[in-house]
Amino acid sequence: MRSTLRRPVALLLALVTAVPLASCTLGSEPGPEDAARQFVAAFAGGDTNTASGQTDAVEAAKALMDKARGALKPATVMAQVTKVDTPGQGDAHASFEITWDLGRGRQWTYPSGFDLRKQEDTWKVHWEPTVLHPKLGAQQGLAVQDAEASLAPILDRDGTAVLQPERVISVLFEPAKAGDANAVAGQLATALKGIDPTITAQGIVDGANKSNGQAYQVILLRDGDYQKVRAQIYDLQGVRFTSESRLLATDRKFAPTLLPAVRKLVEEQVKGKAGWRVYTVDSTGAEAEELYAKPAEPAKAVRLAMSSKAQNAAQAAIAGEATPAMVVAIQPSTGDVLAVAQNEAADKQGTLALTGRYPPGSTFKIVTAAEALASGKATADTPLGCPGTTTIDGRVIPNSNKFDKGVIPLRSAFAFSCNTTFAELAVQMGPDDLTKMAKNLGLGVDYVLPGVTTITGSVPEATAKVERAEDGFGQGKVVASPFGMAVVAATVASGAVPKPVLVRDTQTKSDTTPDPVPGAVLDGVRTMMAEVVTGGTAGSLRAYGDVRGKTGTAQFGDGTHSHGWFVGYRGDLAFAVLITDAGQSGSATQATGRFLAAMG
Repeated sequence: MRSTLRRPVALLLALVTAVPLASCTLGSEPGPEDAARQFVAAFAGGDTNTASGQTDAVEAAKALMDKARGALKPATVMAQVTKVDTPGQGDAHASFEITWDLGRGRQWTYPSGFDLRKQEDTWKVHWEPTVLHPKLGAQQGLAVQDAEASLAPILDRDGTAVLQPERVISVLFEPAKAGDANAVAGQLATALKGIDPTITAQGIVDGANKSNGQAYQVILLRDGDYQKVRAQIYDLQGVRFTSESRLLATDRKFAPTLLPAVRKLVEEQVKGKAGWRVYTVDSTGAEAEELYAKPAEPAKAVRLAMSSKAQNAAQAAIAGEATPAMVVAIQPSTGDVLAVAQNEAADKQGTLALTGRYPPGSTFKIVTAAEALASGKATADTPLGCPGTTTIDGRVIPNSNKFDKGVIPLRSAFAFSCNTTFAELAVQMGPDDLTKMAKNLGLGVDYVLPGVTTITGSVPEATAKVERAEDGFGQGKVVASPFGMAVVAATVASGAVPKPVLVRDTQTKSDTTPDPVPGAVLDGVRTMMAEVVTGGTAGSLRAYGDVRGKTGTAQFGDGTHSHGWFVGYRGDLAFAVLITDAGQSGSATQATGRFLAAMG
């Protein structure tokens, strides 16, 4: 029992009656009002010795009061006498209100009362269980029970659940209670290998030995998996189980590197508010009658900006790639992140789609073309040379396989992906011109996107001509993530740099507000991106509607390996596709076709 010396003084002050009552005067005997207040104050303060001493059944009163406090475990108890009636010379009745503060916002308030009887010259509380609660009967006690709110699901933009509450069971192993621990570990491993082939008997034993005497969690099972092996493991000596509700992916293959981060972001938001109730129990502990109940308040479902359709389409488009492959899709009009897809090879390395830094290759020509148009160095129709090679300060820059188109309009040089044309344009630009234009298109903007870490890319200033030339066709020191290039495509499509959104009702921040790119400039870039599909390097995408974009082959390492890119948009769908170490852009273009076909 806690010492009453630790009770706040304010608590005892709160116990005085709220209505004027007759009080004893100096030299007079205490009246029923005083006896009632003294009893209520002692009980509320946790002094059951004093409180029971104020009754006519000391032992029974103390036992029940102690039992009630032990069952409810109140943080504080507040009580206040509200009225005392004295119908007879030796009889009185006190009414009072009591509030049990059970912690965690649980407060239970109700009125009660008791009779007082005068024994010789002292007023005593006539003890009955109803003193504690009007419905408390003989041989009964009080009990409290929490009712956890069910977890709210996480839904995609269309209301499809991507994470939903599911019962999970922890399989715990305690070797000290297992008898033959090695034998039990072997039986566990045999039963569980169909669910997780990595579990071995030796692994279980080793894990248990490192658990410092605590129960070792062998595995956490979904309820469906647990039911498959329950008969084999339930009665094993030294094995016990706990269960809880968790948010689990409805499809284990759906954005496996992204959803855990989303779940962590909203884990408090989806819990809701727990309910609770108080009830009476009989001498066997069985429930008798409910006295109070506050139902649990479930949280509202959390909505994502993601689209299950887009995510599944993107994942399927790159699933068969042998090297790490990624797709990021954004809705230009809203900034909604529709898909962040990776294949298994990429998943093993983290969220590369959002944070990977790769040379963008010729997809960066979107930026170089925009700067050429904005600065007046060229229009989409300006005739420019596209020789097989060009030499800048001793650096020979070739087209792919040194193809030579002679003199052609800029839009055609863009469509055919002339490195030589764009290297010469970049040399004519200032050291930070491409840096500024890239940021105005979203590349280099630093976003704080709730739930995930993102990197768009980096376009450093280039003082040397050779460096600017290489940057002009996405080689040099320029790097970008698929997320960053999807932002660029969304900017071209919509005319404004988007504020990407992954989880609804969260706020994305950025380190800068880019300057708007003139509409005439964007119109010119859009025309060039259309020609890439209608008559350039991505002709295979003509079958999928009005697709506009840019292919890219980006060398890395010793120059003998290349990534394949396609960056573009169709209507209100912008995307970036990257197949690492693909050798050419064709594989990314093919993956884009599969993605768009699945999107319909």
